[in-house]
Amino acid sequence: MDSSGHAGHDADPEFGAERLGSAGLQYGPRVRALRRRWRAVPGPPRCKMCYSPFGPPVGPILRLIGKGRWPSSPKYCGGCFKDLYRTRAGAEIESTLLFADIRGSTSLAESMDPLSFRALVDRFYQEATAILIDHDAIVDKYVGDEVIAIFIPALTGTNHAREAVDSARELLRATGHDTDAPWAPLGIGVNTGRAYVGVVGTAEHLEFTALGDAVNVTARLASAAGPGEILITDDAMRSSGGFSNSLLERRRLELRGKSAEIDVHVLTLAT
Repeated sequence: MDSSGHAGHDADPEFGAERLGSAGLQYGPRVRALRRRWRAVPGPPRCKMCYSPFGPPVGPILRLIGKGRWPSSPKYCGGCFKDLYRTRAGAEIESTLLFADIRGSTSLAESMDPLSFRALVDRFYQEATAILIDHDAIVDKYVGDEVIAIFIPALTGTNHAREAVDSARELLRATGHDTDAPWAPLGIGVNTGRAYVGVVGTAEHLEFTALGDAVNVTARLASAAGPGEILITDDAMRSSGGFSNSLLERRRLELRGKSAEIDVHVLTLAT
């Protein structure tokens, strides 16, 4: 958003970090509208920030106007990367984090050939990305057999925790946890808290990500979750609303690296 308060012309829907400064990270109805517009255009893979397509049929045309992959950071389009590099935007805000991990992946990999395991992980990434994007998440990164997503007010409004919990449930359904034989057994952690959300890195490699204790807790929750379990912190549960806490199992966990135990709610597709 420029100093006059205008986010740009509709004819040039370039989504950039200037719309995700400390204020923009909190509220951004235009940002949400632009992302939804690009999501309706076919052609994955997509820019991590604005979701403009890199693939055909539209991606090759967008390259002509500077929205192709940025060479040094190919997860972003040229328009978004230039804005990220120029502004280094970021702020400490309340957001919700989701980590989803394939449980028992070592045993899975041992039981199949490498190409088959790669196909399984690729399928998981594709299913997860579609669901998370549909819930206005930023897909932060893929790490091995884990996907990490950030839900921020600029993209979800005040419903970031609810969107994260709903995404987690959909991830379980998409990977077959409503059957007796899920094809990718997932453990998921969801946590709401204050984190630095914004740009980190060097000129050669910038990333839009989240940092802080809230992120570390979420990672530990995903590691502690059993197959088919979503572990949700009290803060995320309160923020999400709509669930009857009394119906869910409560569990107290000792998380690696944390000085105190943490209470979580255990959500499954059966609850």
